Amino acid sequence: MLMRTDPFREFDRLAQQVLHTAARPATMPMDAYRSGDDFVVHFDLPGVEPETIDLDVERNVLTVRAERRSPAPGGAELVADERPTGTFSRQLFLGETLDAERIDAHYDNGVLTLRIPVAEKAKPRKIHISGGGGQAKQISAGA
Repeated sequence: MLMRTDPFREFDRLAQQVLHTAARPATMPMDAYRSGDDFVVHFDLPGVEPETIDLDVERNVLTVRAERRSPAPGGAELVADERPTGTFSRQLFLGETLDAERIDAHYDNGVLTLRIPVAEKAKPRKIHISGGGGQAKQISAGA
């Protein structure tokens, strides 16, 4: 059963006003890892409609913005209002070894997944070395 009143809610609200702290920090938790030739990032965005998600890349900065709207219809009397709403954003600084031109984004079950390929120039490659006597050798070289 939901309680209409919380005896500590007013105390928390007053403490937040005095200390000037946000009631609910607007967070966008993420996981990031490299898998093969891709850098993969997962953002938790539960309750966010896909059309409110915006991705921008400028120079080497990737900005993710999303908006979560209240599910309550206008004029509804809120009994509990604990889930954060509003606009969330997060910035990632992409290294030069990533190909920002080929980012793939997929949103499913409240998780935004970005796959950022490693740039061709950053991948290990073989370099042929020719030597005397007509023999050629291959040496691996990293970027």
